[in-house]
Amino acid sequence: MAKMKYAYEGSGKVAKAAGRSLKISPKHSVEICRELRGMYLDEAKEYLEDVIQMKRAVPFKRHNKKVGHKRGLKGWPTGRYPKKAATQILDVLENAEANAEYQGMDTEDLKIIHISSHRGFIIRGYIPRAFGRATPFNTPTTHIQVVLGEAESA
Repeated sequence: MAKMKYAYEGSGKVAKAAGRSLKISPKHSVEICRELRGMYLDEAKEYLEDVIQMKRAVPFKRHNKKVGHKRGLKGWPTGRYPKKAATQILDVLENAEANAEYQGMDTEDLKIIHISSHRGFIIRGYIPRAFGRATPFNTPTTHIQVVLGEAESA
């Protein structure tokens, strides 16, 4: 497998984790990553668990065409509960936390220095239709990158 480069270039002790070719929506993951950027790790994990349980909505600021309003959002009316993407991103965050613990970092005050999502390859598929035709039915994939650092050095 080819070596993957991170979009983060910085110095100091950091813990990295990545999820490659996750079968989640790139648009949902962009909105979740924008919301998590700069949060402390415990706060981010609690936020994602609330999204999974549909207690807290993720504000959709960029990909918000025909998205309904949700209660509890401050400063932005449109939002959704992207449960599938939230569970996958939570798994990547827990992996980064385990990497930080392995490196001997203090896991109590970890902060998300960098989190980003990029479009992966598209899994091509089709649905057979009448009269020998076919309609494309493609599945997008997403790459997630997470970099954690201790709060004092961040």
